[in-house]
Amino acid sequence: MTTFPELLRTLRLESGLSMPAFAARIHYDRTSLHHFESGRRVAPFAVAESADEVLNAGGRLVTAWQQEDQARREAAAAHRTRAAALAMSNDLSALADLDIAALQEGVEATAVDYLGSPPAPMMDRAHVLRAEAFERLRSGHHRSSDRSDLYVAAGRLSGVLAYSLLDQGDATEALIHADAAGRCAEYAGDTELAAWAAGTKSLIARFQGDYGRALDFVRDGYQWVGSGHGTGEARLRCGEAQCLANLGDSKAANNALDSAELARDRMRRGDSLEGLFGFSQAKQSYYASSSLIWLQGGHDAERAAREASAAIELWQTGPGAERSLDDERLAHIYLATARVQLDDVEGAAEAIGPILALPPEDQISWIVKRADRLAGMLAAPRYAQNRTAIETVGLIKNLTK
Repeated sequence: MTTFPELLRTLRLESGLSMPAFAARIHYDRTSLHHFESGRRVAPFAVAESADEVLNAGGRLVTAWQQEDQARREAAAAHRTRAAALAMSNDLSALADLDIAALQEGVEATAVDYLGSPPAPMMDRAHVLRAEAFERLRSGHHRSSDRSDLYVAAGRLSGVLAYSLLDQGDATEALIHADAAGRCAEYAGDTELAAWAAGTKSLIARFQGDYGRALDFVRDGYQWVGSGHGTGEARLRCGEAQCLANLGDSKAANNALDSAELARDRMRRGDSLEGLFGFSQAKQSYYASSSLIWLQGGHDAERAAREASAAIELWQTGPGAERSLDDERLAHIYLATARVQLDDVEGAAEAIGPILALPPEDQISWIVKRADRLAGMLAAPRYAQNRTAIETVGLIKNLTK
């Protein structure tokens, strides 16, 4: 049976509409439409109706959406029933026989699965699991020795909820869940989770463009680091660098990135849980490059170019499960941007080449925005006679129009 995302993509391609043209016709942003076509996110019913009309689908898209919506509702109801039944069975068991191994396994699987899954289903899964942890804490149906572990489980699941809401564009609700994660970490005495929660609150504030508040969250998080356990300090230092670079402080931003490298070198033990709660070397280099390109070039641009190149290489040669294609593509644009800041137009054209070859459906809004900034830099009067600059600007304009 053809799914709604498959039918939407097939009909759009058959109509000859590019993703930008399709987005303009139905008055919806192209990044979201790309996620709807790929199945990463569920399209609102209004989008299904508009797309059906624009693509002359004769009601097929609306019908497919309604059928899948009904299936989602039935699956969610069944999931809730199963979870409630399981929780009740656990409650009926003797207290001495209750353990949290299954719950912890669910938390670990959710953290790893999040990197390659749509945020909405992960939100549903995290909510069900957290409800079980919460009920055990509230009812007292646990061993006294398990109380700390239950708070850690509830805190990590709150963290998953924070990320899923942020990925869906709701920073306000995301911050509430991130705060809950931090409070659970404090109750459990888990400094690693507490540092992660502080870093996530800073990330949310950066998403909102509030770099002063984001810095406050980072600096509050430093009280939880220093044990050499996990990547918490490295992640916090990189978050601080992003804030400082956006505030125009080159020296402080570079110092923060240097401190992040030292923090990684001091690590005596890796993260307790990977996936969403890990911070790879590739991600750290990516953070560095995405910070420094907002400064004035020179040494900042040289370092940004090195870090972007390192991130790309690490993602391309590392484990597939850790590879983030959207971040990797953005790293190509950051590399090109740094090279223009260094007056290396040929190198910039080479760096952005793979991005210019992307099909329209892979040109998410952040790629378009960052590429458009690069085009503006290459269109400066100093490059008015540079053939490579002129050609690259033309290719970018075709990408972004």
